[in-house]
Amino acid sequence: MITIEVLRTHRVFGYALIDLTLAFVGIYLLSPLLTKLFRKVGLIIPKQSWMYATLPLGILVHILVSNDTLMTRNFLDTQGHYLLKASIIILTYLGIRGIKKNK
Repeated sequence: MITIEVLRTHRVFGYALIDLTLAFVGIYLLSPLLTKLFRKVGLIIPKQSWMYATLPLGILVHILVSNDTLMTRNFLDTQGHYLLKASIIILTYLGIRGIKKNK
């Protein structure tokens, strides 16, 4: 029987591949519903923007609920992990860039 610990042994840059995959699949499946909800507030957010914002939103949510994960810890580390920080900033920009106001 496959347990979550066995699935988490496959890693990319130290991050569990299953966690990253499930985050992107989850946002992909939820993006139509999220887009409809945000349309009611006057914002049009395309699926592509949701996909770009997956990791930045994940880090933000983990910080807000005080869940200590490797990526969150590396992002908050002041002494290194500059490639991760630059990637998150770029992904945040790309995610925000696609957002438009509903007329």
